[in-house]
Amino acid sequence: MDSVDVMCILTRPTTITTIPMGDNPILWEPGEEQRKASAMYRFMRQQGFDNYEDLYRWSIDDSAGFWEALCTFCDIRFSRAATKTIERSDNIMHAGWFAGSELNYAEHLLRFDGDHIALVFSAEDGERSEYSFDELRRAVAGVAEGLRRAGIAKGDRVGAYLPNCPEAIIAMLATASIGAVWSSCSPDFGVNGVVDRFGQIEPKVLFTANAYFYNGKRFDSLDAVAAIIKAIPSIERTVVVAFADDDVDLSSIANAVTIDEFAVNDARLHFEAVAFDHPLFIMYSSGTTGVPKCIVHGHGGTLLQLTKEHVLHCDIGPDDRLFYFTTCGWMMWNWLVTGLVTGATLVLFDGSPFFNDGRVLWQMAERERVTVFGTSAKYLSALEKAGVRPRDEFRIPDLRAILSTGSPLAPESFDYVYDAISADLQLASIAGGTDIISCFVAGNPLLPVRRGEIQCRALGMAVEFFDDDGNALIEERGELVCTKPFPSAPVGFWNDEGDVRYKAAYFEKFPGIWAHGDFAELRKTGGVVIYGRSDSVLNPGGVRIGTAEIYRQVEKLDEVVESIAIGQNWEDDVRVVLFVVLRPGVELDDELQKRIRKEIRQNTTPRHVPAKIVAVAGIPRTKSGKIVEIAVRSVVHGEEVANTEALANPEALEYFRQIDELSTA
Repeated sequence: MDSVDVMCILTRPTTITTIPMGDNPILWEPGEEQRKASAMYRFMRQQGFDNYEDLYRWSIDDSAGFWEALCTFCDIRFSRAATKTIERSDNIMHAGWFAGSELNYAEHLLRFDGDHIALVFSAEDGERSEYSFDELRRAVAGVAEGLRRAGIAKGDRVGAYLPNCPEAIIAMLATASIGAVWSSCSPDFGVNGVVDRFGQIEPKVLFTANAYFYNGKRFDSLDAVAAIIKAIPSIERTVVVAFADDDVDLSSIANAVTIDEFAVNDARLHFEAVAFDHPLFIMYSSGTTGVPKCIVHGHGGTLLQLTKEHVLHCDIGPDDRLFYFTTCGWMMWNWLVTGLVTGATLVLFDGSPFFNDGRVLWQMAERERVTVFGTSAKYLSALEKAGVRPRDEFRIPDLRAILSTGSPLAPESFDYVYDAISADLQLASIAGGTDIISCFVAGNPLLPVRRGEIQCRALGMAVEFFDDDGNALIEERGELVCTKPFPSAPVGFWNDEGDVRYKAAYFEKFPGIWAHGDFAELRKTGGVVIYGRSDSVLNPGGVRIGTAEIYRQVEKLDEVVESIAIGQNWEDDVRVVLFVVLRPGVELDDELQKRIRKEIRQNTTPRHVPAKIVAVAGIPRTKSGKIVEIAVRSVVHGEEVANTEALANPEALEYFRQIDELSTA
């Protein structure tokens, strides 16, 4: 989601009433029957514990015992048993999880069969299709046999340049089933962005589409596909999913076939047993500071970690209908797809979340009886600004949980959800990243939801919050770190001899300890508050300030659509500069600047108050919708941004190159 998406629905002024509360009051908590019906409760009692804190501490102190128990509880099936659960409990990078074991990720996601619906696809224009588990298994078998006949073997890479459609999941599962390695980008990536990624991993097969749709418009893809193939000589075969056309002209693309031609009818579904750390996915860093890093995740670590999150932390089962707004270029797509391991129905959406005046996702949620609705913090904020109240317009009685990630969820957004969506659901803000393909902090069906807090640290994740000297903090802000091994740590970076870049990315600040790059705080309640990325923390006068603290206050104002803050080097210090995107017709006059500063000062500290406030037309974002403070800071200081192809709207950076006000006091 980029700034254009946000602005397209923010046209009706509205007043959101913030409920007068303390700092972190309880907004919702599960009933006793609900708690006892959860998988987390059953797992906790099986291990002999009465509360989550004791369960969490055991999962850290006896890491091997916890992950073994999880495998038993969630029916993780090994083709070959492990000789040892963890070989090096003191080494996050090279722990050696489930040594000697073999399994297959796709086999677990396809262990259900029958006519129960596995996938529902919904497009922004209302087009709909669905697959039962039997139909999904047959489709995967056909594409897997097509890959084998194309010469794809264990360890070969398969790329995808696809919308969020059933064929993307089918091709991924087919790839994983034969032990090949999957990597995907969404079709909004430009040619250079795809080449920067796939050019490093050299896929042999590329799955793509002839077109995709966004915000009511059709975008053709085949010209871009031809350019990508020309730039990546390793691609031997291109498989095209045809949208909106009965006949697709593939004559301009060498060795191209439609997916229907590629798949083999009546093929037998077979799963290649692979080592626990055998590569499954190659994912990418945002690439805003250079060529994207290629992060390799394995079959076992991905399966165990995401099964834990779906089954225990989200309490998802066969009766659920799980939706997450994502594209194939964001890790939440991989997260969503893994929900098949529970037997749940996955609800896929492709298009703009703000189509039809911001209501298209709620129309879909009503129609498909969604039980778990996943989205971003920015989407919820945008709905609030637009005055959209789903509970007043849509019948969504099945909705029991909302998940939010991508950026910190402001306390006011907690108020909005419980006021405008439903008073009786679990709001689970979650946080982790592509780096670990999972979460460090997560939701919990046993615990209350407190305003502004993520519910808990995730099981098996030894999360602490360090000051600069490596001291663990409680009720103080610090660097989010992980002090012990966990299975979904990357297998490594692609073509990173000696793990040089891998080590530099996470272990330089605190040797041997994973520093994730989030500036956050552990509360006495056990909840967590994230204040922003630690590399974008502001430091005026030597005082560390999280940017999310400023955004929370500024974006309360109806005139402000969104904002971004940086620290500008100024007179041997750092001053805070705030950039704001305003509603159409609103000017940044002296009165509005005074109100912005007053709101920040009254609700934070004088240190948070910006020295400069500047109106801009848009804010640059990554493809997954995250604002890029580092890129803006670089431009303001006259430095080059290494890879603007990583941005969804690189033209927005130009606004910041031309701001004369930044040269004055």
